[in-house]
Amino acid sequence: MSSAAPLFEPFKLKSLELPNRIVMAPMTRGFSPNGVPTKDVVDYYARRAAADVGLIISEGTLVPRKGASDNANYPLFHTEPALAGWKKVIDAVHGEGGKMAPQIWHQGLLRKSGTGHYPDAPSDSPSGVTHKGKQIFEEPSESEVADMVAAYAQAAASARELGFDTVEIHGAHGYLIDEFFWDVMNKREDKYGGTLVERATFAGEVISEVKKAVGPDIPVILRFSQWKQQDYDAKLARTPQEFEAFLKVFVDAGVDILHASQRRFWEAEFPEDDGENGLNTAGWAKKLTGLPTITVGSVGLSGEFIGGMRGEGSKTRPLTDVIERLEKGEFDLVAVGRALLQDPFWAQKVKEGRTDELEGYDAKAMATLY
Repeated sequence: MSSAAPLFEPFKLKSLELPNRIVMAPMTRGFSPNGVPTKDVVDYYARRAAADVGLIISEGTLVPRKGASDNANYPLFHTEPALAGWKKVIDAVHGEGGKMAPQIWHQGLLRKSGTGHYPDAPSDSPSGVTHKGKQIFEEPSESEVADMVAAYAQAAASARELGFDTVEIHGAHGYLIDEFFWDVMNKREDKYGGTLVERATFAGEVISEVKKAVGPDIPVILRFSQWKQQDYDAKLARTPQEFEAFLKVFVDAGVDILHASQRRFWEAEFPEDDGENGLNTAGWAKKLTGLPTITVGSVGLSGEFIGGMRGEGSKTRPLTDVIERLEKGEFDLVAVGRALLQDPFWAQKVKEGRTDELEGYDAKAMATLY
């Protein structure tokens, strides 16, 4: 067996059976004109399913809220043409023996007014307050917030009907759900505002309604992060105790897998509690909840997410660290982003011990669907 053997152990949870622990991380693309995935999108995902990726999580797909996006080339997960396109994607992935989740997404106030599929639609947010504290819209009513929750559930129901194997809720990186978490943008005084635990109520309701939409056998994944695009140094939970109370909201709502997004997976989440080489975010999430977790953050690269997206080059980083952590049980699954964007055969090369063939990330890969 190769030293990468722990990455190629099977994983099973409810109806989801994976041949290995490698997950294709969700990455925003923008190659779906009018929100409809094309044949190039179909081939892009099928190519990776055929090359030993255990689970593919799609790029962000938009829930049925007209103000969900700032780009008309981001894929919708509603409307008949878009869903027909996603049906072709999942059929092709299954045809290659792969498993897949759509990532259901709403950009929140990161979407600027006058953009996206429906330019005239207002942008959604917790309080109408920007990350700089400026009030630019009225705070939505509780009934309007309930409509936002329902949009995630509607998208999840479509995922079930199309035959997807699992579904991921995007609750990270300063988008809508994460804006509810963040006291800088959530100034509400009703049940959706207050302490961090109370600000997690919106996400808890989304998880609960998504669970109802997909049924008991399809696992539901929540992606979350401490950092925000608006503030890389932001931190929702500053102690393990705060983190545990925050995560409990999702556990109580029925989440099945926690996808903990870091910019660099090798960094300890709470170094003051367990040292500089301590558990990462996914490790703490698993320790505190007992749920399976996915780690992500520059896996296979020496650079980090934001720099790479800006076009800064990233050399390959040895996989020893992430494999050793996986083998010790710190987390259960490993999400790979830019390395798989650069090279659809990344997982296959790792499995076959061809690590000398792994490529450094080149931001030009963002311009293609290879």
